[in-house]
Amino acid sequence: MHRIAILAYTARPAAITWATYAINRLFEEGVEVIVDAILADALDSDLASKCEVRSATEFEKRADMVMTFGGDGTLLATARLLMGSDVPIMGVNVGKLGFLAEFPVTELDDAIMDVIKGNYRIVDRTTLMVEFNGITSHALNEVLIERASEAKMIAVRAFVNEHHVADYRADGVIICTPTGSTAYSLAAGGPIIAPSANALCITPIAPHTLTLRPLIVNDSSEIRFEPLSEHADSHVVADGKILGSVGKGDVVTIRKSDHLVKLVKRADSTYYDLLRDKLLWSADATKK
Repeated sequence: MHRIAILAYTARPAAITWATYAINRLFEEGVEVIVDAILADALDSDLASKCEVRSATEFEKRADMVMTFGGDGTLLATARLLMGSDVPIMGVNVGKLGFLAEFPVTELDDAIMDVIKGNYRIVDRTTLMVEFNGITSHALNEVLIERASEAKMIAVRAFVNEHHVADYRADGVIICTPTGSTAYSLAAGGPIIAPSANALCITPIAPHTLTLRPLIVNDSSEIRFEPLSEHADSHVVADGKILGSVGKGDVVTIRKSDHLVKLVKRADSTYYDLLRDKLLWSADATKK
């Protein structure tokens, strides 16, 4: 590992603090460090002068790995920048839960040494591609069609491979990857899907018809939504970023993307270890 790029959520002081710590440790181990201009401005000037400052869009050409300091949102933003590249992303959690940014700052020293020694594994994660009204975008977690006005629910007709599935009247509809199944979809009542499953999930948010439940489909499926309402627009959102609005007569198409996102994971842990740790599945309710 010769050159590592670092991105941080600079609005959070702790992210700058821990990014600074990591940069110093990497220099001690003889690793070159790349940062973007935003982080460089937040660092001590002497430390920043030792780093190579590049636009984050250049990281895929210059870095062997990217480390993010923040939470899952920081990692998702980085994934959008590196979508389709071969540069792996290691998420250091400075936030709360941290499902994607799973490396805690309390274990940062060990994590840095493992990276330098090559003691880690890289997993490929499926992404989505969404197309509507001339817009094309990608998402690692989910694509969401949600109400643009708090006063009105959305009304959309859903198709899977040209088969009419349902007419959703709800606060929104989520289409998630297995990676995204532990994010917004889970909060809306969707299932947890193991990353190795070749599946996508359609999860309604507060549906008007209570019998509408989450639906798992093969990830080779094409999912299409057609807004039905004459009087209300809906937002199309990819990993928390609003891409645009759609209304009656528009078509939103979602399918598995050809792009993959590479995530750095511990060499000695599995996805199920992560579930037990983050969701407290190993907790014993009978013990106090």
